[in-house]
Parts: sequence; C-alpha cells; structure tokens
Amino acid sequence: MPQPYQLTVTEAANLIRIRELSPVELAASLLDRIEALEPALKAWVYLDRDTVLTDAAAIEREMAAGNAGPLSGIPIGVKDIYYTAGIPTTACSRVYADFVPEYDAAPVTLLKQAGALMLGKTVTTEFACMDPSPAVNPWNPAHTPGGSSSGSAVAVATGMCPAALGSQTVGSVLRPASYNGVVGFKPSYGRVSRYGVIPVSWSLDTMGWMTRTVEDAALLLQAMAGPDDNDPVAPDVPVPDYLAAVAAPVSPRIGVIRQFFYDHADEETRRHTDAMVEKLAESGAEVEELPLPPSMDTAIEDQQVVMAVEGSAFHEPMYRRQAMDYQPGIRAMIQRGLDTDAVTYSRAMERRREFITDMHRLVAGVDIMLTPSTPTPSLPDLTNTGNTMFQGPWTSCGLPAITLPSGLAESGLPLGLQLVGPWFGEAGLLSAARWCEQALNVRLSPPV
Repeated sequence: MPQPYQLTVTEAANLIRIRELSPVELAASLLDRIEALEPALKAWVYLDRDTVLTDAAAIEREMAAGNAGPLSGIPIGVKDIYYTAGIPTTACSRVYADFVPEYDAAPVTLLKQAGALMLGKTVTTEFACMDPSPAVNPWNPAHTPGGSSSGSAVAVATGMCPAALGSQTVGSVLRPASYNGVVGFKPSYGRVSRYGVIPVSWSLDTMGWMTRTVEDAALLLQAMAGPDDNDPVAPDVPVPDYLAAVAAPVSPRIGVIRQFFYDHADEETRRHTDAMVEKLAESGAEVEELPLPPSMDTAIEDQQVVMAVEGSAFHEPMYRRQAMDYQPGIRAMIQRGLDTDAVTYSRAMERRREFITDMHRLVAGVDIMLTPSTPTPSLPDLTNTGNTMFQGPWTSCGLPAITLPSGLAESGLPLGLQLVGPWFGEAGLLSAARWCEQALNVRLSPPV
C-alpha cells in the first residue's frame, strides 16, 4: 500500500469511508511530508500543524456519528487569495500583510460542507499577478514553477496535499500545473462562485484547482459548482453529475488546433503533441484539425488591456496610498490600467465579445479542442512565471479547460496537453479528459 501522502483524493476518500485510513493519519502523513520538503520548496505561506490535526480529529468524530460527505477528511491546500475565516489571507503582499477575513470564500465553504479539511495557505504571486513567487519547481530548482498558483501546483506535485485551490485570470492554473506535471482544471467562467476571493479582473477571474487525476478534478467540481447570490456571474445553471461523466468515458471527437499554437511552440513540444495526438487516434479518438478565427489575432492583447484596467479599478485606492509596497510587475500593470482611456478599454471588450462568440462556435463542432499546454517546458528563468499565451485565450472566452501531464521533455521537465470544452460543458470535457488520461497512461512524480 502506498504511503497516505501518495494517495489521490479519490483513493484517500474511499479508504477513509471504509475506515482503512483515518483523517488524522492522512493529515499527519501530509504534514510530515510538508516538514520534510517545505524548507526547500517554499510552497506554503501559512500552516498550523496543531489546528490541522485538531480539525482532522473533529471530522473523524463527525464521521463516527454518521455525518460524512464525499470529501470527508481530505486535506486541501488553499491559494492565499481565498478568504479563510480567522486565518491570514495576505495575497503574499505587504499591502495585505495584516488582513484576516471574518468569513470563508464560497469555494472554501462548499468544500468544508463536503467534509474537506483546509490544510493551509499556499504561496501565490503577489495578488495573483505578475511577479514570481518564492516557490521552487521540484523538477529542477533553476526552472520556474509557473504562477500565479505556484504553491498549489508544487504542493500537489510533491505529495504535500492531494488537491489545492488556484485561480486563473490568464493562465495561472493550467500553466503551473503543466510545469509541475499534474492535472490542472479551470471550469467555465461563472461555474464556481468567486465570492470571498481577492480579485484581479472581474470579467476574467475564474476559480480552478490542481489534482493528480481527472476523477479528482471532477470530485472537487461536484462539491463547488453552482449558483451563488453573492456572485452575480455565477448563474442558476443545473449542475450535472460530473462523477458519472468520468465513470464511463467514451472516445471523443477531438479538434486539434495547430495554428498559432505550433507557431509559438518549440520543436520538441510540437513533436511531442503530434505523437500524443497520434496515440489518441490509435486508441479510438476521432481527430480533425480546426482553424482559428481572425479574432484570435487581437485576443491576447485585448485580454491584457482588460486585465490591467479591471485590476487597477480594484487596487486604485491602495495603490494611491502605498504604491511602493507593490512589487514592480503588478505595479506596472496597475499603472497601465490607470493610464488606459475608456475608449481603448471599450474597443478591447468589443473585440473580445467577437472572440468569445467565434470560439463558442468553434468548439461546437467537436467534443473537445486540443493544444499543447505551454509553448515549451518550464524554462530556466526565475524572473517570470512563464508564457501565458496558450492558456489565456480560453480564460478570456470563458471556456472550461484542463491540462493533463503527457510526458517528459529531454530536459527531464514535464510536458502537457490542454483540452478545452464548450461553455458549461464540464461534464463532457471531464469525460473526454478521463478517456485521454486512460489512453495516454502518464503519471508523473518529481524527483524529491
């Protein structure tokens, strides 16, 4: 039997349910793993061992009394932009250094209601934006772990927790997930409430998470999906049975997008992606190539304009008081937003609206779309968090996306495939992703 810290969410939940593993045993195993790795990897900004073990014991008593949920006893890392009642939520910034929320963010509340245990707060880039965090890539410390959800990706990849919350405004879930060799999932814009999460951009911010399997990603979505009166972009749309969707996957129709993505990918990434597509076709997938609409030409720049303007709207009061407490990258983004005129923002939003319509039409012809997850494996550059251009378009148009680990580059660093589904089509996307996961049969573990 593997060590408890090596278990996936689903494996651990099943063992806890049949009482072959206790929540306290699982929490203790993860805490020991963190103590062994954390001084080097810097994935956590807040952790209280005594509180975690006390909470795990309380969950154990609740289960003994017959009160169990689908995630009972499962410890989950929480990116440090999610409000956690009575626990600092600093966004890894001097600006929020003393902020302690009085309530939990909506996703945290829902996970707790499903029985999950909040393990601790994971490191993020400052306010989930530009400047790199101190977290270390466990595959090679000279390479970026990605961002902004860097601590969450590192923690899941190294067995410090089986799942961790992130967020994506451009590429902050799927990119670090791919760089660290784990599954990263971003649902449709509005599928999961953002209430109680420190914002970057109101029209782009999307909740997401890292796990080690597609089934685990579906299990977390089942707990968190749904409307919320506190979040005006979380509509009252029915929540399907995501676990049933991944239980019996069938071979999907895959639309491969090489245009733009292959133009910006290195040769190794192109060869690897083609080899994986061929493997999926040989396993029974129906594969065709899809062309991108002309609106793609301005999509990335328009997204950057929107993010800067909407980000500056949130930060402006604090920025006016304490600009120099911000790191250089986010400071430049806020200033760009403040300097952008209303006409420029309006035109960017108008072009983005056209792009959204075009991409919704494009995905309607297949079950999923497929691209490389990133242009290259993680590069040896610690001055930034990597290139966001492969994930950003899907965040901008609101479509759900997932990255699957698909192998190792010659450098020994992870590579991934990015799959995209229709808006609020998470059930189909997760089903197709589970089928691809089984066909590829890749499970990566860093050398730590």
